[in-house]
Amino acid sequence: MKSSISALFLTLFFSITASAQITSLGSAINKAGRQRMITQRMTKDYLLIGAGVKVEAATREIDESISTFEEEHNDLVRYAPNKEIKDALAVVDELWSKFRVKVGATPNIDAATSLIIESTALMNACNTVVEKIQEYGGVKTAKLTNISGRQRMVSQRLAMFYIAYYWKVPYPNLTTVFESTTNEYDDNLKFLMTESERYPQIMETLNKTKSMWAFSKTGFDLKSNKLMPSVIYVTTNEMTNDFNQTTALYEKFTEK
Repeated sequence: MKSSISALFLTLFFSITASAQITSLGSAINKAGRQRMITQRMTKDYLLIGAGVKVEAATREIDESISTFEEEHNDLVRYAPNKEIKDALAVVDELWSKFRVKVGATPNIDAATSLIIESTALMNACNTVVEKIQEYGGVKTAKLTNISGRQRMVSQRLAMFYIAYYWKVPYPNLTTVFESTTNEYDDNLKFLMTESERYPQIMETLNKTKSMWAFSKTGFDLKSNKLMPSVIYVTTNEMTNDFNQTTALYEKFTEK
């Protein structure tokens, strides 16, 4: 029941945010940052379907994510206030046109490694857009909105690598990149908590996130005798949802 509610909330979240116009620097960073997360979420869903785990939910997520990515990319193109941001979005557009075809195809373990590599390239291109918007804004709180939004991507990237390991995808140094991604989540959370003490409402949400992460982190053990991809799917979606809410709070303090 909990996973069904989470899936319903995420469906409503994506349908609402996809149609929202960009009205501020904070909303631009939030939306551009969410694009990073969607690249990893789609790839995770591709792997889930291939591995035969949460197939119905993953199929629904991947369809929603493709639609949302395209709509929000178009929103960002309309918003782009300078040449640097427009050029960065053009790179995303080129990578996306190729990636979209592959991620929407029937999952094949022989194609999974190259898909992860391409999703990482697309994610990095989306990250460049976020950084260009942050640079354009020139306000300190823009970095906090950026890092908070990035945690959504890191959550989905953790799930992506976990499912790849479960499905035995021959991705190079898989355990190493999984560990480095876990460390990034830790480091980003510590940074946000250190830099957000003047925002009581945000600190409240971060403390809840910290407690949940401390409880859930043991489940992200690739050396476990019993891997639990379904549990990781639910947990990382909840982590993503938590930082959707936190990033929305940062957005309010990020104005041009």
